[in-house]
Amino acid sequence: MDTRQLAAFCAVVERKSFSEAAERLGVTQPAVSQQIRSLEERLGERLLDRSGRRVEPTEAGNRLYRSAQRMLALERQLLDEVAGGAEGPLRGQLAMGASTGPGGTVVPVLLCEFAEANPGITVDLTISDTQTIVEQVARRELELGVVGATPRNRAVVYETFFRDEVILVCPSDHRFAGKTIALDELHDERLIAMQEGAGVRQVIDDELRAAGTRLGDLGVRLELGLQESVKSAVEAGHGVTFISRTAVERELDSGTLAEARVRGLEASREISLVRAGGRVSTRVADAFVEFARQQM
Repeated sequence: MDTRQLAAFCAVVERKSFSEAAERLGVTQPAVSQQIRSLEERLGERLLDRSGRRVEPTEAGNRLYRSAQRMLALERQLLDEVAGGAEGPLRGQLAMGASTGPGGTVVPVLLCEFAEANPGITVDLTISDTQTIVEQVARRELELGVVGATPRNRAVVYETFFRDEVILVCPSDHRFAGKTIALDELHDERLIAMQEGAGVRQVIDDELRAAGTRLGDLGVRLELGLQESVKSAVEAGHGVTFISRTAVERELDSGTLAEARVRGLEASREISLVRAGGRVSTRVADAFVEFARQQM
């Protein structure tokens, strides 16, 4: 795809004006208009709504904009790497994603430390559920992903990053706190679950099936999208939940949450790196992976 067309499109979206986009790019307004027409013809979609006082992206334009930004950033990074050679300071952008578990705990800290050690780079971290992150890596909208499960997708490859335990947590004054309970005892409790697509949810579903039951059989009362929202609900006394240990280490140490063991369940998961299959990684991405492995 012609990156000049993408640059013209992004400039119009950001400036909401063909004339201002042309001024920013140092070209004529007709040249910008031609680039946009060519891009729309190639994609078979109308990308910009020109009917109002200001130019606005259509729904298809909004979908294209974020991916176009990443492609342009990758182009700049590749040019920087070629100009700087393989031994110079790291420069460019790292666009990566993480599922809500590692994305709320380990990954942000690693990225901050990596950025501080390499001031010539910028970092863009997307947080979502595992399935979404994998799909974005497959579409090459993200260079790397860190996820808590490995849903089948032929367009990506996984590699182990680190292991994480999935535990049952409850309020510190709950009758389960610090005890080992039978699985049947969960039938009488308000169980809060992560939403479908979350890595923790997949791990627990698999572990329960191996034990001859299902999460739905335990009487789930609430399904919440974010690991933080599940944790907050349990802290407020609204139920118990299965959650990543790394997500609640601080609360366990401070005593606002307590761990309970479920007899027969030993749930753990591999936190995995995910990359697009067949893709040659950029120098920045490879450097982050090496840095993260050393830190972990």
